[in-house]
Amino acid sequence: MTREYNDPTNADPSDIGGQIRTDYYKKKALIEAQKEQYFSQLADVESMPKHMGKTIKRYHYLPLLDDANINDQGIDANEASTQMEATIIIQMPEVTDTGNGWVAYYAVGEGVDDAAATAAAKLAANDIFKRLGVFVTTYDDTVTAITGLDPAWVVDDVSHAAGNAVPESGNLYGSSKDVGNISGKLPVLSENGGRVNRVGFKRIELQGSLEKYGFFDEYTQESLDFDSDAELDMHIHREMINGANEMTEDSLQIDLLSSAGIIRYGGDASSTGEITGENGATTSLITYEDLMKLSIDLDDNRTPKSTKIITGSRMVDTRTINGARYMYIGSELIPMVKRMTDLFGNQAFISVEKYAAAGTVARGEIGTVDQFRIIVVPEMMHWAGEGAAVTTNDGYRETGGNYDVFPMLVVGSASFTTIGFQTNGKTVKFTITSKKPGKDIADLNDPYGEKGFMSIKWYYGFMVLRPERIALCKSVAEF
Repeated sequence: MTREYNDPTNADPSDIGGQIRTDYYKKKALIEAQKEQYFSQLADVESMPKHMGKTIKRYHYLPLLDDANINDQGIDANEASTQMEATIIIQMPEVTDTGNGWVAYYAVGEGVDDAAATAAAKLAANDIFKRLGVFVTTYDDTVTAITGLDPAWVVDDVSHAAGNAVPESGNLYGSSKDVGNISGKLPVLSENGGRVNRVGFKRIELQGSLEKYGFFDEYTQESLDFDSDAELDMHIHREMINGANEMTEDSLQIDLLSSAGIIRYGGDASSTGEITGENGATTSLITYEDLMKLSIDLDDNRTPKSTKIITGSRMVDTRTINGARYMYIGSELIPMVKRMTDLFGNQAFISVEKYAAAGTVARGEIGTVDQFRIIVVPEMMHWAGEGAAVTTNDGYRETGGNYDVFPMLVVGSASFTTIGFQTNGKTVKFTITSKKPGKDIADLNDPYGEKGFMSIKWYYGFMVLRPERIALCKSVAEF
């Protein structure tokens, strides 16, 4: 039987733990502080109505001027699309793509016919491969190499390239930044107008779902009557809520780590399985240059720099800290961050007390590097033993013969939503059922009504909206 009193003076202690004293006790028990929420406050919210199932869907419309807006509805300024356009979609491994056009790389080629457009798209793909550091010798050789990796890259050169070129004017000039290309495709009109400059639009469908979670505890009447804490019942209820709250926070953190649309690896690694801390190898540590390039990627993806939860001055001691994005790390990566130097060999890390007035920092913020404010999350997760095999460890954490992999997570504004049910959407609604021992709970299984229970249940749902605004750096961490 659980949590019996068991005469703690002369026998075994109660299942709840040892008694403080049997002749005197301190009424106010020491209570561990409730753990802070770090990720829940970042979410947009959706509320699931009743009688609509457990799946929520929404449309995301792609911008007109985007390479991902692939359509065959184009008519140019001469009332016809004389040129054809082919697109090759390149996606790095381990990233989440909702199809919104910002996670993948698009190699666009134009030509007088399908074959010419496809050939031009392959040349454009080679330029992307070179920029990403994976080009071999030819387009075909590169595709064979990167799609054979584990995990593999995805190169879609069938659905939108060979044999499937479309009229080039459907998205005008797409994502091009070339002055000559843009000036030649601006939708000019003649005096007589006419059926010219027709474009097309595309939308994708996003989807999220709800899951129900819950757990329970049971106890006896004597565990309440004879325990040395008179407020045991109240404390257990509070700890159940705190535990459920932390489980919700952990679920959200897992979903965010799994939904990153941008991933960078420390050192020479190109996947999680190559993260290493071997002596003599290039250690998989994130550098200032990595963070600078990551910030550029987020800028290109139009990720806002949000400081909504910070108030007060950002100009203290002649240091100006611009609006920045928040980067979440575990305590294991603090030494690496504080040791960073910039491109000129100066210390890159600026400690929080050097730029923030009292009360103007985010919860857990320790400082800033380049465009990122660094926030330490005590419960930040990592991938144990998911890195490269260990031969000669140069002082980095490992599990089971493989290096541990630690994340640096950036979550941009409006990048995801949590889904609530029968709640205001901003908080999780926990439903608690408590049945105390007594005649009201007595039945054939417990005819004396000596046992009671308490249970808690809640719904949790997640839907990624803009994965390109969620970024992840993966690194080793020193002991």
